Amino acid sequence: MNSFPYFLFICSSPNRMISILSHLSSFYSSYVLGVLTVGYVLGELGHYLIGVTSKQTAIDLDYGDKACQMNTTMFERTELPEQCSAVMNDTNCLALELNGTNYCEWNYNGLGIEYQILAGPTFILIFTIAGVFMGVAADKYNRVKMLTVCTVIFGIAIILQGSVKKYWQLVLLRMIMAAGESGCNPLATGIMSDIFPESKRALVMAIFNWGIYGGYGIAFPVGRYITKANFFNLGWRVTYLGTGVLAILMAILTGTTLREPERQAIAESNMHDKNGKKGNIWSVLRNPAMIMLMIAASIRHSGGMTFAYNADLYYNIYFPDVDLGWWLFCVTIGIGSVGVVVGGIVSDRIVAKMGVRSRAIVLALSQLVATLPAFGSVYFNPLWAMITLGLSYFFAEMWFGIVFAIVVEIVPLKVRSSTIGVFLFVMNNIGGNLPIFVDPVAKKIGYRGAIMIFYAGMYGISSILFLITCFMLEGKPKTEENTNKYDKDIEAHTRHIHGHDNSVFTGDEVPPYNNNLPVVLTNNHLQKVNGIDKAHIRESSRL
Repeated sequence: MNSFPYFLFICSSPNRMISILSHLSSFYSSYVLGVLTVGYVLGELGHYLIGVTSKQTAIDLDYGDKACQMNTTMFERTELPEQCSAVMNDTNCLALELNGTNYCEWNYNGLGIEYQILAGPTFILIFTIAGVFMGVAADKYNRVKMLTVCTVIFGIAIILQGSVKKYWQLVLLRMIMAAGESGCNPLATGIMSDIFPESKRALVMAIFNWGIYGGYGIAFPVGRYITKANFFNLGWRVTYLGTGVLAILMAILTGTTLREPERQAIAESNMHDKNGKKGNIWSVLRNPAMIMLMIAASIRHSGGMTFAYNADLYYNIYFPDVDLGWWLFCVTIGIGSVGVVVGGIVSDRIVAKMGVRSRAIVLALSQLVATLPAFGSVYFNPLWAMITLGLSYFFAEMWFGIVFAIVVEIVPLKVRSSTIGVFLFVMNNIGGNLPIFVDPVAKKIGYRGAIMIFYAGMYGISSILFLITCFMLEGKPKTEENTNKYDKDIEAHTRHIHGHDNSVFTGDEVPPYNNNLPVVLTNNHLQKVNGIDKAHIRESSRL
């Protein structure tokens, strides 16, 4: 019997495909992480493409600032009698020549307040507001279905961006794209937290959130070289069309092959504070440690967004004769990826010894070490700029996954996705909108100085804030005897926080290995065996 048609018959049914995948449980969790990460990469690619295609988009749609720019690769910058960027008007710009050849043009450079608004606020405004609602909905409804719909929405919006004729149309579609992408982080984080154990959590979160840097890094070669290739005579537009189509394909894969995981439940109906009131999201958000963590993350995010929105434009303006597209791609994807993984592994390894505080210590140290080479990446000439950028990226990119590992460990299950939505709202509104001040500051002190302040400077400030945060978090996990006095406090671990216990993610089902002794689950996630309380902590995945 030919088995190939039978295989096609099985794969043609989504339910049968899900059934097959469920039997491969040892690989399913990794598969889920892969699908979620690739989908996130495509969303972030659509997000950051504007930073690389901005000059071509501005010329096509007629927006932003105009400047004198080098328009030929025939000469090195050192050969030019006068640099194009030093000329402030079109007449003198067009008059510059070398050996009878005009080497400058007066045209849109992709910068200006219109660009900064397009790249930042128009996206962030919708992204953050929608993200809060997505987080709340994720705590109540099927996350896989919601994520599928969100991916379809941002995929279609990216495709349509490749067909716009006016600036306002691009603004509107970026807002729609932001609404769809806003669900990726809270929905995916909730799914992954129910699949992976604490011992892998920071690494898993780091890999997933690497999607931000993956999409950003891929944007450099895609935005530069595919635009230059001018496929089908579409120029920059084909980059958006291709990205959107791939996003739609990932949405189909998400909806047909992933299943909603069982939520890791605890006895939340008994979660009360010392006054007898139920713990809720507001009690979590009012906690000083959470407030400081949000502020620190917002400042760090501002530094990252500043570089993300301005890197390609910056290097094109200061080094127009040097093609750094592949360098930026390799540094971001290669070195940045290693930093993400190392940060997750280091954080996971030491959290059991020092508690959740250790994650904040890793954050503070990594951002401190990254600060000086970040300054170097916008101070030196191309070679050393790329070397110092790589060094900075290795340490700087440790932060995102670790931050969200802390968040999911210090909030209760029932408000986990809601808290992530609010956290992203605050972080993106502050961090995503601060780069808009790059333009007015650049007009006062120069573009390079503005990038130094809002990029490298923010790294240094965030390091100090993360260090302050670590003192607000609990250190090494306390013993059962020492933690009894906190039984009446909120069990969300936002007041006396330690990461190793992590009862938020402990299943409430009775394990099958208790030597046939009667087991009763009590408050505070203890098992009562023959009248003796024993801690119920499960570290491995349920799959």
